[in-house]
Amino acid sequence: MVAAANEKQLLVGGEWIETGDWLDVRSPYSGEVVGRVAKAGAGEARSAIDAAERAMREPLPAHKRAEILVRVAGALGRRHEEAARLISDEAGKPLKAARVEAARAMSTYTFAAVEARKLAGEMVPMDAAQAGEGKLAFTLRRPIGVVGAISPFNFPLNLVAHKIAPALAAGCAVVLKPASQTPLSALLLAELEEEAGLPPGWLNVLVGPASEIGDVLVEDDRVKLITFTGSSGVGWKLKERAPKKRVNLELGNATPLIVAADADVSTAAKKVSQNAFAFAGQSCISIQRVYVERGAYDEFVQQLVPLVEALKVGDPADEDTDVGPVIDEGARTRILEWIKASSGQVLTGGELEDELIRPTVIANPGRRDEVSCEEVFGPVCTVTAVDSIDEAIALANSTRYGLQAGIFTSSLDNALRAAQELDFGGVTVNEAPTFRSDQMPYGGVKDSGNTREGPHYAVREMTEERLVVVDLP
Repeated sequence: MVAAANEKQLLVGGEWIETGDWLDVRSPYSGEVVGRVAKAGAGEARSAIDAAERAMREPLPAHKRAEILVRVAGALGRRHEEAARLISDEAGKPLKAARVEAARAMSTYTFAAVEARKLAGEMVPMDAAQAGEGKLAFTLRRPIGVVGAISPFNFPLNLVAHKIAPALAAGCAVVLKPASQTPLSALLLAELEEEAGLPPGWLNVLVGPASEIGDVLVEDDRVKLITFTGSSGVGWKLKERAPKKRVNLELGNATPLIVAADADVSTAAKKVSQNAFAFAGQSCISIQRVYVERGAYDEFVQQLVPLVEALKVGDPADEDTDVGPVIDEGARTRILEWIKASSGQVLTGGELEDELIRPTVIANPGRRDEVSCEEVFGPVCTVTAVDSIDEAIALANSTRYGLQAGIFTSSLDNALRAAQELDFGGVTVNEAPTFRSDQMPYGGVKDSGNTREGPHYAVREMTEERLVVVDLP
């Protein structure tokens, strides 16, 4: 039986509701039920949109929105350990990584509160053209309308925060569908929003099948914007189905890192060991493909492999665990199949340890291997020797993805060249491309998406610009 504290209802129009049907939330590590959540369908989705639309008929002033967001950030601070353990339980994220996520969610709300207070348009220099003489013009930023938000399992608190907080800062009510595997963190946020004084209808949370809830969000014209984080295939289909809506996509990657011959090899190897396998590689920007110039290749591999083998694999609730489980058995089976199918040499890992995939390093895989050209989303990293920076950049750009990439080098020329030629939304220099700070513009090109997250940027995506022209006397 599930403890009553972990039996969660859904939030619709300020009311916590049951539906008569329940979804079990299971630990990816133990398989035990860690909670259960009322299951929503199309009817609840329509009711949630009704509630969101009603809420927006009485706009919240910017200062009230900011105050609510600040109070949520404070509540996350006070309940930081509770939030971290909830993330660890439902996502299988090692506890030390879950604590980082909980802290980042506080930052996301704090930055969103700042944006609520300073959201404004701009002056238009009308007399710059003869036709504009005698006119005063400025723009207003107006909320786009009801926002439909769909979030993934891998950051069940902070990626939800990156959708809810900017939407509320922009003055938009939200209908949120969190991942069914990890809904408990989202429902905790909903409780904190309510406690912080958010009026009914401004946030509605539904857990259930995407085929029902997602379809309503796509088809209902009252939902003006959909913000989606998840797989490329699903994201682009959503956009195709909703051509009249604004559909903001933050999708996958097969993250490349270049290590130049002149790089600090020790630092690069350490960063790869930390950022290719954290949360079992289940991050859109987990390092997956490393291209090392031949002059540094042997030293890099010799330093990397022992660091990877030293990572502790096990129970995510253990304070010392570095690598826990992948989200479910289907993901585990697929990842192991991709490792087995690779033509490269497995330097370490590639097998199970107590049903968990050991961190795996594959040397010089084939360019058409899944581990080279698709998103693994697991604890797998490839290392390939290259003859030049030219070749490394070409290989880095050779997939359909373009979220973030990185380079380690002591050469300013190499660094600036990579910044110019790597076809990605973000490029890091002497830092892992897994790096993300929550105020920065984050998003990709090509199949990796079409938007930038980070409260400052997301708020602007969630508003419309209205021009006002005044004829001066």
